[in-house]
Amino acid sequence: MASNGVVAPVASDQAQVVVDEQQQQPEQQLTAQISKLEIAEEKQQPEQQQEEQQPPHRSHDPQFNQKRSDPFQFGSRYLQEQDDVFEFNAWDHVETDDAYKEYAEQQYEMQRNAPVSDFDKHRFNSDPAKWWNQFYKNNTANFFKDRKWLQQEFPILDKVTSEGYGPCTLLEIGAGAGNTAFPILSKNKNPELKIHACDFSKKAVEVMRSHEAYNTDQMQADVWDVAGDELPPHLEENSVDVALMVFIFSALSPLQWKKAVENVYRVLKPGGEVCFRDYGRGDLAQVRFKKGRYLDENFYIRGDGTRVYFFEQDELADIWSGKLFTKDSEVEDASEPDIRFVIEDLGVDRRLLVNRAKKLKMYRCWLQGRFRKPLPQ
Repeated sequence: MASNGVVAPVASDQAQVVVDEQQQQPEQQLTAQISKLEIAEEKQQPEQQQEEQQPPHRSHDPQFNQKRSDPFQFGSRYLQEQDDVFEFNAWDHVETDDAYKEYAEQQYEMQRNAPVSDFDKHRFNSDPAKWWNQFYKNNTANFFKDRKWLQQEFPILDKVTSEGYGPCTLLEIGAGAGNTAFPILSKNKNPELKIHACDFSKKAVEVMRSHEAYNTDQMQADVWDVAGDELPPHLEENSVDVALMVFIFSALSPLQWKKAVENVYRVLKPGGEVCFRDYGRGDLAQVRFKKGRYLDENFYIRGDGTRVYFFEQDELADIWSGKLFTKDSEVEDASEPDIRFVIEDLGVDRRLLVNRAKKLKMYRCWLQGRFRKPLPQ
């Protein structure tokens, strides 16, 4: 063969051999490639079959990241004995293990033995608004994440914001910096929806009113104490369709629960609904508290001076059904209003969150409910 790659003159038999070899090379290469593809497919088939056999909630394929149909299902990724706990960032319906339960009980005992001093207890309970104002002063609106998950948890929010739903008054209690109200407004297609966003903190209300999306045609932000003597500004009895209470009830002292429930009952229309979510007992946030933070059983003071309570499921049912207050009252007072919400749903959302890099397990516990003001008999 010449240096330029052209075949040099040879005898006729040799020339035929060279031509045959040149013709066979592409065929051999194609055959080899097909063989490799078949082997690769054989290797991939078990992996594909395994992925296809995986239930959607256990798959890493994004196409299976679908929303659940039942909000009170709280997810469906169950942790089995054979599972690697660090395969996913979170597992649903995970009961705490024995080691965590033992650690939690040790923590509770330590907390009870080192409570807040009587002086500090009075200081934090006498003027809670002071600490919330300071909180919102230190933490601007950018500090808070928008609660875009609420419409998944409470489908009524999708309903009232849909086109053609008609007049609807939504009251958010403990609206904070507006991280619930503004996401709802951004998806709202109902021109007759009006949101009243109320908070205990004047500073929080200032943050909401300064937001670029704040528009008094659709949203009114006001200072209001849910455990006070007055109803929210611009609202009358029996005027609210839906009340939102997300991580707000836990900020109240147990001595304030009754008045708060009464006020929510008064402002709701008959048939109106409370959408509720808050902390449950045993949540990691409770277990982590150090000495000098314990105010009372399940009731703590955070480092920033704000208060937080961790609820039991039965306890919440008794509060909103009115049973707790009738238990506390030895003599029934006929002048007292009959506050009895219907418990439509009340579930415990337990999740195991994991830090896969550090191999850490974190048990979270929240309570979620829907409480309805009954229609007149």
